[in-house]
Amino acid sequence: MRLACDRACLSDCRHTENAVGVRALNVVRAPDVLVVGGGSAGLFAAIAAGQSGARTVLVEKGERLGKKLLISGGGRCNVTNSGDLQQLIEHTPGNGRFLHSVYAQWSNRDIVRFFEVRGVLLKEEDHGRLFPASNSANTVLQALVNELQRLGVEIRYRHAALAFLIEHGRVCGLRSVKGDIQAGAVVIATGGVTAQATGSSGDGYALAESVGHKIVAPYPTSVPLTSPDVRIVSRTLQGIAVQRVHVKLLSGKKILASEEGDLLFTHFGLSGPVALRLSQYLVREKTRNPAAGFVALVDFVPAKTVTEWLRELQEYVAVYPGRSIKQALKPHVPERLAEALAEEAGLAVKRCHEVSRAEWERLVAMIKRWPLAIGGTLGMEKAFITGGGVDLRGIDPRTLASKLAKGLYFAGEVIDIHGHTGGYNLTAAFATGYVAGGSAAKYALARED
Repeated sequence: MRLACDRACLSDCRHTENAVGVRALNVVRAPDVLVVGGGSAGLFAAIAAGQSGARTVLVEKGERLGKKLLISGGGRCNVTNSGDLQQLIEHTPGNGRFLHSVYAQWSNRDIVRFFEVRGVLLKEEDHGRLFPASNSANTVLQALVNELQRLGVEIRYRHAALAFLIEHGRVCGLRSVKGDIQAGAVVIATGGVTAQATGSSGDGYALAESVGHKIVAPYPTSVPLTSPDVRIVSRTLQGIAVQRVHVKLLSGKKILASEEGDLLFTHFGLSGPVALRLSQYLVREKTRNPAAGFVALVDFVPAKTVTEWLRELQEYVAVYPGRSIKQALKPHVPERLAEALAEEAGLAVKRCHEVSRAEWERLVAMIKRWPLAIGGTLGMEKAFITGGGVDLRGIDPRTLASKLAKGLYFAGEVIDIHGHTGGYNLTAAFATGYVAGGSAAKYALARED
């Protein structure tokens, strides 16, 4: 919905009554930049605008900032990833190439510097993931709030957005449930539609559509996979966590994707980083072909070739001929999984010296290409990241400005960008927020001049 401004876009007129009852007109200067959404992208957009010297107001429809940030990384907040630019792009399979210009202006290195200058030391864990040394997401959020306060950014809570204020084709403010707010530029950072308990309900999509933007239909990413396989339904494998596995996701004979990392068996299917990363490929294929079937091929010991492992097992048998197959597998996979695999191969009751060369070969082949039927994914309500959003063809990749409405900018999960787990989504949110906020400030301040 578009609403016309009914007064000058850079001032907010209010009447007050003085001591003698005479009505006086007070002109309150409207903000240069209005940021809509108090999540990761919105916080950095407001900071960048404030650092640029713009009078900035941040509006949030809820009663607190950074609710999704606080639960990210299991409550520890995976702030960013230490990888180089190419790695950041590769691990952002949802239109990562669009971010080249953004990361050229503000990247993971700048994110690290931002927090460390403000006393938030980061530590590196596996796969380049960077967390606050405090292991608390609240440390990250407090640093952002402190910077907003230092810059004098005004924060208004319980301001759900209803529509843009439009003047001569330019976005000059926002109508919220608490009234109109005029501004020189507006940044939409309202998030996607996942983790709705944090306030992400897709509000920005309707706003974008009201000025002509197309929306790529939202879909869940970073969501667990489901399986109808009896080994899952029976809960035989439930709770088993396996590190450093390699999984190929197939649809028919086509390999949709391959991922390596940690995997968790659940009562409904697969979770953990590998499953979450594969989920988006399954969802997109199922959208194109609703009748598609899927299989996950799991290599539980990717560090060894079949030949290497067979040789190693034969050496083990020579030393421990009387041990069980489960005991032979335990150095390589968790004990419960070793037991299940030995049972599945029909070797659970045999001692190592009783197993033929052909049986060893079949066992190793099975463990290196263990098939599991995949039915789909859990729903949007269980996903952490939204795929889809505001179509990138309507957004300038250098400034994140709308190509359709002057004075409008986008940042974060509301746009059609998503990454893998491992700090890549927060990196994109922080960086797009910073670039959008700075660009909006530059535009608004230039108009004043």
